[in-house]
Amino acid sequence: MNLAKSLASGAAELGLPLTPVQSDLLLAYTALLEKWNEAFNLTAVSGTRNILVRHILDSLSVSPYLIGERVLDVGSGAGLPGIPLAVMQPERRFVLLDSNGKKTRFIQQTILELKLDNVEVMKIRIGEYRPGPAFDTVISRAFADLRDFIHVSAPLCKQGGRLLAMKGRYPQAELRDLSDSVMLVSVKALQVPGLKAQRHLVWLEATKTQYD
Repeated sequence: MNLAKSLASGAAELGLPLTPVQSDLLLAYTALLEKWNEAFNLTAVSGTRNILVRHILDSLSVSPYLIGERVLDVGSGAGLPGIPLAVMQPERRFVLLDSNGKKTRFIQQTILELKLDNVEVMKIRIGEYRPGPAFDTVISRAFADLRDFIHVSAPLCKQGGRLLAMKGRYPQAELRDLSDSVMLVSVKALQVPGLKAQRHLVWLEATKTQYD
């Protein structure tokens, strides 16, 4: 099965049928990530098919859980999950935030080459970032610790907005001591096509915000 068919099959399995334009953009992003990774070591995952499964389809698995017009991807790295989600949801505005200049330059180049007019990249540490309006959804797949993610992200999320933390195994220990700035809604087990490893999404609701 070629890459385009693998992508279409995986997306369909996730309940996300692709338009030809979306397919082309996601494949172009996969190629860019593989090309730049050789020189700049953007991700430990190598090989086109591995990138497709472990990055693209993994990112798309959380697509149904976004809400609102404005989405913040915290610690976006090479643009994950923000770029794939922005391709799938052009009606939303995405801000991709990372403090690593090498990675934000790659994201900016990706935005230009793919002509993504609903994506903005910010090179800044999350603790220093002061947006205008708060975000409807804040998501990350890079934070190792859930408590740290909540500490820096909850203030940037609208009251009643969603904080989504992408995890591997069920984060039992991390769920024992949550901040009162959030309410745990659920922990969703995600099935990523072609991936045997466990994936979970911690779905939180922001109960406080600094920027409303």
